[in-house]
Amino acid sequence: MNRKSGHIHAGLRRRVGADAPCRSTRRAFLLAAATWPALVWAGAVFAQLKQPILIGWLNIVSRESLGNRLIAFKEGLAALGWKEGSQFVIEERWADGRVDRLRTLAEELAAKKPAIIVAGLGLATIAAARAAPNTSIIQANGNSPIALGLAAILARPGGMVTGVTTISAELSEKYLELLLAAAPKVKRVGFLADPMSPGYAAHMKTARRAIEHYRVEARFAEAAKAEELEFAISRLAKEGVQGLVVLPSGGLFSAERQRIVKLALAQRWPVVAGPQGFAEDDALLTYSADALANFRRAADYVDRILKGAKPGDLPIEQPTKFELVLNMKTARALKLDIPRELAVRADRVIE
Repeated sequence: MNRKSGHIHAGLRRRVGADAPCRSTRRAFLLAAATWPALVWAGAVFAQLKQPILIGWLNIVSRESLGNRLIAFKEGLAALGWKEGSQFVIEERWADGRVDRLRTLAEELAAKKPAIIVAGLGLATIAAARAAPNTSIIQANGNSPIALGLAAILARPGGMVTGVTTISAELSEKYLELLLAAAPKVKRVGFLADPMSPGYAAHMKTARRAIEHYRVEARFAEAAKAEELEFAISRLAKEGVQGLVVLPSGGLFSAERQRIVKLALAQRWPVVAGPQGFAEDDALLTYSADALANFRRAADYVDRILKGAKPGDLPIEQPTKFELVLNMKTARALKLDIPRELAVRADRVIE
């Protein structure tokens, strides 16, 4: 190698050595730029770590009625290592079955600036998403956020809403089957529907499909408010129905289930509904996704988002656990002889 060539290579080596800190700086800058959105996202949440993280809770029913859902959610967080009081606090809002209160309650929560809002049932999810469009919303129970217009697809919802769906529209087709299995002498069935439910059209469609399949007479009555329930049940009684199917609602029927069951039993009707609480309040049968399991699952979504995940990247899950509840006390009071095969199918029997 000649002297000129040697000088050139030496110069290159000196230049490479001199550029190393610059390249290192550029790499650090590019890495920071790539990770900045995630850091900003997580930082907005973990900025609250100097004090307990605030989690909003919005439910359309009452604490007295479905407080066990909140307990299940807290159990889910505890299982993931979160400590209430020192690491998180929950700001609760319950609508007590009054749909008209949801907007105000959701706005109250939004004003508190929670890191996340956990919503129970579809109407609560809608209210939370509208009141806090930049806040992560976890639906713990209810219709598909896709049907609510709050998500793109199950696998990648996009936006700020994710969580668990109950697929209640599909399950409601089973209600008539269960009623006829338990009370085969029933020929005219009443259906109670909530026209304000986000899934109203789907529930009516599946109900009519079941009616056609089982070839029974059907009568429908609607109630969008608590004060309309007595009139709706009275109307069905005048039309001579012999049993009642309670279609899924936006939360009204769950909140008013004791009243609905009491009015139906006064007519000596067997009642079939979705939420397990109906059977606990003397309906004959309920069949639905395990709500407590769903609320425990919602805790996992909260955990992942608080650790930096984006809600739009977390797939919406459909339930995998379902529960059939049979109230034998009600069956005896109505003098129904429950077939053994139905009793065996029950996941829980209330004596």
